[in-house]
Amino acid sequence: MPGTFYDLLLKNGTVVLPDQTVATDLYVRDGRIARIGGTGEARRTIDCTGLTILPGVIDTQVHFREPGPGDAEDLESGSRAAVLGGVTGVFEMPNTQPPTDTPEAVRDKLARAHGRMWCEHAFYVGATTDNADRCGELEKLPGTAGIKIFMGSSTGSLLVSDDRILERVLRSGSRRVAIHAEDEERLHERLGHRVEGDPSSHPVWRDEETAMRATRRIVRLARRTGRRIHVLHVTTPAELEFLSANKDIASCEVTPQHLTLAAEDAYPELGTLAQMNPPIRNRAARDGLWFWMGQGVPDIIGSDHAPHTRTAKERAYPASPSGMPGVQTLLPLMLDHVAHGRLTLRRVVDMTSAGPQRLFGLVRKGRIAVGYDADFSIVDLNARWEVRQDWLASRCGWSPFVGRTLTGRPVGTIIRGHTVMWEGELPGTAIGEPLRFEATDRPQDT
Repeated sequence: MPGTFYDLLLKNGTVVLPDQTVATDLYVRDGRIARIGGTGEARRTIDCTGLTILPGVIDTQVHFREPGPGDAEDLESGSRAAVLGGVTGVFEMPNTQPPTDTPEAVRDKLARAHGRMWCEHAFYVGATTDNADRCGELEKLPGTAGIKIFMGSSTGSLLVSDDRILERVLRSGSRRVAIHAEDEERLHERLGHRVEGDPSSHPVWRDEETAMRATRRIVRLARRTGRRIHVLHVTTPAELEFLSANKDIASCEVTPQHLTLAAEDAYPELGTLAQMNPPIRNRAARDGLWFWMGQGVPDIIGSDHAPHTRTAKERAYPASPSGMPGVQTLLPLMLDHVAHGRLTLRRVVDMTSAGPQRLFGLVRKGRIAVGYDADFSIVDLNARWEVRQDWLASRCGWSPFVGRTLTGRPVGTIIRGHTVMWEGELPGTAIGEPLRFEATDRPQDT
């Protein structure tokens, strides 16, 4: 309204709204979007001329390694990397030391995050044999993103590979369950395919059938129990084709690294820095992911940020741990793919903002609309720049994308109207709060 006073005005930006992309102004009051367009006075104005304003990017798969040794990452450093990369919220995974598999562990993480995490956050609870029948209670805890199942062994001790236990987990609760789909029995059968000192044997060991077999199993169990699932970091075109016939019960995620890297180049150039679970596969698999992207099948882009120290990663394969950092490069890599015509900016927004809100029932997140939280990822779509070591904030100190030239750069990260990052600087303090979900939220508390 004319004469109304606002806390913040984002002026002259190109704004990605739910139904259109338009040059307009955004007004913020009390941490929420108060007006789109029109005129008004504000205590603070940011000139966004030449910049594009996206709904705040939500990375629905990160591993920040706390509690744990802390040498590769912690909640503070991981969330600092997130906001430097334009990410306003994260779902953090439970394979910590000790794992997040009890109410006490969830409360401990929330306490550790308070005053230290730069972005909004929620924590997954890991399914185990011991808590399989209590997952329905655990998923209702405030600040939880839901239940996470590791069907194949990866970093940490969480593993549920038996169909009887998997079925018990799926029968306990109602929220969408996140799945690491690799078949543990096949991984054991194929251990001999690992070649000492040769990380290019990693995708031979953890082959496409290892992923496909687990995905088929979990979809079958999801149908038997009537439980919706979310298959993480899909790496094979065959899985996406299969999942396309099961969209009523299964959503799925792809990662920037699997869309960007190919085994033929990655292992010779990066060695064990390219090692992750499930693995970086060949060009044909990568190109197949892009085909199914074009068919609209993947729902979410998640980074699977999973850092280890450089020292650990430089051990000879297979003693080297699997995982790579990615939360800070998620948005830049996807903007670069937009610049090269591989997908549209609106599709990126759907997969990193609207998609997470839609699939997981986030409250007041995921779109630029009046009444929603004033979370914005502000980008320069035309900036051409190089990923440099000194830009990285992750405690692990490396990225497989150092030296890569990209088009499209995060300029600002705004959370609930607070500027937490601008032009690579963090002008304030860590203000991240727990994300809220329809499944656990009580509106009368607001």
